[in-house]
Amino acid sequence: MKIGIIGDTHDNLPLISRVVDILSREHVDLVLHTGDYIAPFVIPLLGKIPARIVGVFGNNDGDRELLLTRSLEQSNINLAGYFTELILDGEKIALLHGHDRSLLAHCLECGEYDIVVHGHTHKPSIQLLESTIDINPGEVCGYLTGNPTYAMYHTKKKDARIVSL
Repeated sequence: MKIGIIGDTHDNLPLISRVVDILSREHVDLVLHTGDYIAPFVIPLLGKIPARIVGVFGNNDGDRELLLTRSLEQSNINLAGYFTELILDGEKIALLHGHDRSLLAHCLECGEYDIVVHGHTHKPSIQLLESTIDINPGEVCGYLTGNPTYAMYHTKKKDARIVSL
């Protein structure tokens, strides 16, 4: 399964459009969003990706009710609150924003997850912590680092990489 991982989009519509086009051309099977969409008008744009999208809220997502409403209007988007777990190709994945440091630390250290996907810091990284792959896709928006990024993960190959936009 080919998974596109994005986060910290922060209303940057030109870069969101670019990552939507790229993930659509890549024929990803699933997109994970680590939160901080910001405004609800971002959701229909993300919904143009022809794949299932699972996301969580971030600390800067203000109008969560309207974000949720907009996601329900899209047949392919599920916003799962602040945390969710998925099992994909036998791998247990934790998806969270990462602003709750104790929850993030627990997910990374508990040994229950094969992969922990999070954002918040805007800094892209992929690390292997014992048997857990820690993936932070960085920021689509590019506001803090000046380097807009996303991540790709292939479940069959167990291959994770950071991609610059």
